[in-house]
Amino acid sequence: MAEFELEVLQPERVFFKDRVEMIVVRAIDGEVGVMAGHEPIVTPIGIGKLRIKKDGKWLEAAIAGGILEVNQNKVVILTDAVEWPEEIDRQRALAAKERAERKLQQKLPPDEFERYQAALYRALNRLRMVEEKRGNTQ
Repeated sequence: MAEFELEVLQPERVFFKDRVEMIVVRAIDGEVGVMAGHEPIVTPIGIGKLRIKKDGKWLEAAIAGGILEVNQNKVVILTDAVEWPEEIDRQRALAAKERAERKLQQKLPPDEFERYQAALYRALNRLRMVEEKRGNTQ
């Protein structure tokens, strides 16, 4: 299968950089799959799962949104947060979920409501990744 270069960048580190066969990520309006030779695009991505196919195997990571750029057989993803399931601190994710749920029960201005709603989605995504990983190893 043809490959392309993938770089997943966070402000503090290069999360992933290698040649891959395919990626699938949740864009704002649905999932986007990218393979070698994909047409150039730039699109925002949402909170969800980043799936990377390398050497015929799928790797999965929790991603908290960002920007996806495809250009000349290279894909760059810029994100504030992306983690492999084994990097996720389950207790910290649970605490973030509970904190966001408590805040969302209050009367908040629209911008704060959106911020805490996004925090809840990020925490739920991280917890879902941890649970899926547990299910695959049992």
